[in-house]
Amino acid sequence: MAAARPHHRAPPGRVPTSYWAVPEPPDCPSKANSGRSRAVLSQAQTREVIIALDRTISDIEMRLAAARAAQMRNQGVSPSDSAADQGNMRPRLLFVMGIMTTFDNRRRRDSIRKTWMPQGERLRMLEKDKGIVTRFVIGRSANPGPDSEVERAMDAEEKEYNDILRLNHVEGQDGLPLKIQMFLSSALSTWDADFYVKVDDDVHVNIDYSFLFRSDNEDNEFCILLFTNYKDSESKYYEPDHWKFGTAGNNYFRHATRQLYAITRDLATYISANKHILHKYTNEDVSFGSWLIGLDVEHVDERSLCCGIPPDCEWKAQAGNPCGASFDWNCSGVCNPAERMEETKTQQLSCRCLGSWSYTFLPSDAVHLHELEGKFEQSYGIVKVLHRVWRILEM
Repeated sequence: MAAARPHHRAPPGRVPTSYWAVPEPPDCPSKANSGRSRAVLSQAQTREVIIALDRTISDIEMRLAAARAAQMRNQGVSPSDSAADQGNMRPRLLFVMGIMTTFDNRRRRDSIRKTWMPQGERLRMLEKDKGIVTRFVIGRSANPGPDSEVERAMDAEEKEYNDILRLNHVEGQDGLPLKIQMFLSSALSTWDADFYVKVDDDVHVNIDYSFLFRSDNEDNEFCILLFTNYKDSESKYYEPDHWKFGTAGNNYFRHATRQLYAITRDLATYISANKHILHKYTNEDVSFGSWLIGLDVEHVDERSLCCGIPPDCEWKAQAGNPCGASFDWNCSGVCNPAERMEETKTQQLSCRCLGSWSYTFLPSDAVHLHELEGKFEQSYGIVKVLHRVWRILEM
């Protein structure tokens, strides 16, 4: 007959100090190996734990940034983004434009500086008076340090022009989708803007042409296009995940063309906060479209933002549909941009033409259109387009 289990009465505030030992099944690993098993399990879970912590930190940062932004909106001001303005307050920016570039594209950057991107005092006045920030966006080299010739050259260029946003990201690693996410995170933490714009460094932007917006919404032309997904492993656009889009002959979902697009602050915050779990396809524009396809957002297709260089833009300008940036469709940018950017500027001025813009906006974004009308009426061409977009969303 089994012995009765003794009852232990613990003094107040204490717990029992002796327990019945539970026999281990025969197939249980020995205690000598249990510590090693736990160690192996811990090593296997380390990456998942780190990712989970990063997500938690990102969520906290997002909530903190949202709380700060809400407080600033109530006060009608936002923190300054420049060292000269530290400690001062100024109105919220209209948009931040990031020009994606690489270490090898110094000539492209110089051609943009000579054509459509203001420099020196004009760049500061554009930010101060119009609330428009433009920066070249580039990461770090794979071998940073004082002995890196690439880093020294980039530091010197940054010091000379003060128009570069450096990312804590190895340039070329994990592709452009990750770079876009890093840009949005960095821009959100640096500037408080209504819109965040991405543009390639081979696109000519007519940022200083104030054209009239049209109040009607004729969607018979689209900047959001449909592309075939690439299954050919030899193609530079090869998509390893092509099987996710169906059988042979299927296309990608409709998404914004990569040359230039803009999103609202809310969408930029969403992408930044969830960058660890948003899937990155080979192509940046496909990745960007996939991040938004499941969200309740408003996709605005603007026909006046779907132009090429002359003669494509000429008939649109004559029809009253002026544009604001330009590129060659067959090159997905200005062909040979380092040499042809000045020529493109001259051609664009002749027909007031812009390239392909695609906008994706969150209707719930807290932007008071009427409070911004004064700024829009005095601002640049891009802002005129944004004004029209908000008019469409109000309908």
